[in-house]
Amino acid sequence: MSDPTDPTDPIGPVGRGPAEPSGDFPELNVDPGLDVDPALAAAVLEIEEHAAEAGWNRQARLFSLVDTRELVAREPALASLMGLDASDAEGSFTPVEQDLPADLPLEQVLESVGWPDDVVGCAVVVERLVLPPSADGQVPDDIDAAQAFAADHPLRQEVRMVAGVTRAGATYCAMRLRAYDNPQSVVTGADLVPALLAMLRGTLDEEGEA
Repeated sequence: MSDPTDPTDPIGPVGRGPAEPSGDFPELNVDPGLDVDPALAAAVLEIEEHAAEAGWNRQARLFSLVDTRELVAREPALASLMGLDASDAEGSFTPVEQDLPADLPLEQVLESVGWPDDVVGCAVVVERLVLPPSADGQVPDDIDAAQAFAADHPLRQEVRMVAGVTRAGATYCAMRLRAYDNPQSVVTGADLVPALLAMLRGTLDEEGEA
């Protein structure tokens, strides 16, 4: 089963209520970003800001990433509707949100996703509950009981995670705790949620429409 106490596990319970800040949480290992693809990082941060504007308690969201220069050249009318022009084209990715079925868990959806060749990467937004290390060994094995346990834990934290990958192998993540809901407190790094990144990479190994 998924471990809702693990902040790197993308398959945990969805956050359901506000949490108070607590000093009982581990520090995240933040990548300094020396080898980060700047186009991917900019796209992930753009998606994170967009998700923050929509607020909390939202369903998972999936985005394809397309080369902005190619989009402007290939679909000028669409690019114009999106507010894009030649000045935006060089060295950037444009996120395009995909429709997701509301009745399937994200991991099941990602298992069936494939992208056409003009998609250079993808990104996802998910909300999860994170429990402190002191909860280790207390989480029930049953998934429904584990979700209830996490939702009722007094030290639970809600976190919104945005993860992105490219066909070239670049990765980038942004994380925001609901208890510290401001842009200055967003944690970023190349490998903050490795399990989620691995699932996204899997979608880029397949061909076909999303």
